Amino acid sequence: MSPYLHFDPKETSIPKFHHLMLGAIAPRPIALASTIDKEGRPNLSPFSFYNAFGANPPILVFSPSRRGKDNTTKDTYDNIKEVPEVVINAVTYGMAQQVSDSSADFPKGVNEFEMVGFTMEPSDLVKPFRVRESPVQFECKVLQVIETGTGNAAGNLVICEILRIHISADVLDEQGRIDPDKIDLVGRLGGDNYVRASGSGLFRIAKPE
Repeated sequence: MSPYLHFDPKETSIPKFHHLMLGAIAPRPIALASTIDKEGRPNLSPFSFYNAFGANPPILVFSPSRRGKDNTTKDTYDNIKEVPEVVINAVTYGMAQQVSDSSADFPKGVNEFEMVGFTMEPSDLVKPFRVRESPVQFECKVLQVIETGTGNAAGNLVICEILRIHISADVLDEQGRIDPDKIDLVGRLGGDNYVRASGSGLFRIAKPE
């Protein structure tokens, strides 16, 4: 008898399949995305469908998916359509509660920076603000948005090119590299679970020759 259970996305509810994906594809880095609408109103929201996909040019991709409950799009997606720029801020352990709070479904136009207590820092090359409390901030222009579907929970892949990185000197080691213990990042797991990527959670494996 097989020890595995089998799930077909066409035969499993969207919430169930979504939860299985989030539990199995983890830990995921978190993009705390800062955008701005055409009226100049800032927005801040976290996304864990996120990663790096190239270094030349330097590319980040994240997905503000359509809402599962009512199939509406999120303010981040709408803003990027109006102003194709974004700042992606790294999320540390000390920021985790505020970042979670920023994911609340605030009415459009509400400033999440103010609601959760983060500080707006002007960017150099793009209109959206940086999060001063984040030790690493990526100023990006949006190259393309790929809509993977139009149904509930469908993804919208926002492909971004990094224009400038801001890094706090406090998280660097003697060689100028980012020290994982100093930066103290967090990753997303399934449900209400996170992981702290520092301390005893770290282990090293040397690359093959």
